[in-house]
Amino acid sequence: MSTNSTVHEYLEPRDVLIGRTTHVRRLLPHKERRKIGAWVFLDHYGPDDIKETGGMWVPPHPHTGLQTVTWLFEGLGRHTDSLGSDQLIRPGQLNVMTAGHGICHAEVSPEDAPVTLHGLQLWVVLPDSARDSAPADFTHLAELPGWEADGARVTVLVGDLAGHASPAPAYTPLVGAEVRLEAGASVEVELREDFEYGVLAVGAEVGIDGDPLSAQRLSYLGQGRSTLRLSAGSEPAIAVLLGGEPFAEDIVMWWNFIGRSHDEIVEQREAWNGSGLEHVPERFGRVADFEGDRLLAPPLPNTRLKPR
Repeated sequence: MSTNSTVHEYLEPRDVLIGRTTHVRRLLPHKERRKIGAWVFLDHYGPDDIKETGGMWVPPHPHTGLQTVTWLFEGLGRHTDSLGSDQLIRPGQLNVMTAGHGICHAEVSPEDAPVTLHGLQLWVVLPDSARDSAPADFTHLAELPGWEADGARVTVLVGDLAGHASPAPAYTPLVGAEVRLEAGASVEVELREDFEYGVLAVGAEVGIDGDPLSAQRLSYLGQGRSTLRLSAGSEPAIAVLLGGEPFAEDIVMWWNFIGRSHDEIVEQREAWNGSGLEHVPERFGRVADFEGDRLLAPPLPNTRLKPR
């Protein structure tokens, strides 16, 4: 549930291995907070030296009922999917994949990728009115709206912030923005009081209305705020602002699937796994030029998954 007052609910990340080589700090879903608006998943990875870690290597895997939102601070990635998309992922360029009723994709570090990889992977849950639609063409936005003022640069990734609207596809009222701050700089942004918000501090401590937020942590801010002041200390800082109208639908989120019931997740897993790697997952398609096996879904838990 959303919190109908201004709060600072600090969320610590947990370490998760993605694919075969990439360790991430997972901040959503969290045992204390499962979503912020329609934002239901937030992984923060890096900065990593890909010569040591091997870079990103996530074989083809499925998604249902969500959008993936990819945002890099440093490095280079490559996205390929079952619709035939083949897109290089660069810093400062937004990438959105709308899964609808089913899609699969792969994410890897190209051979000529820079040595440092640092970014975010986010999911947005699709409302019931859109979740069973056909998967949409991949959205790549090299230019995004925003503004600069007094040592701060605000980039609107998704939704609308202070009158600056992103062209990225969105199915519920929400916002995502990056705020880059020079050392000692601050910026005040206008918010919607009916939205709930969270802020991630990336790489350095960020001040939130004067309260410190340590690097790599997420603060859930609740609803009721009309403005928010973000500030940097003695070193440059990056904050990521996420917000949206509280998402009223109960969901079941397991592995890479989002549904509304345990039985739906069972059906989606079976459609992907089938009898094993030789199975052709018609619902999801295949990534045509990927050399290697796709990722199979793990076993389901022994208890029924409950909507939350």
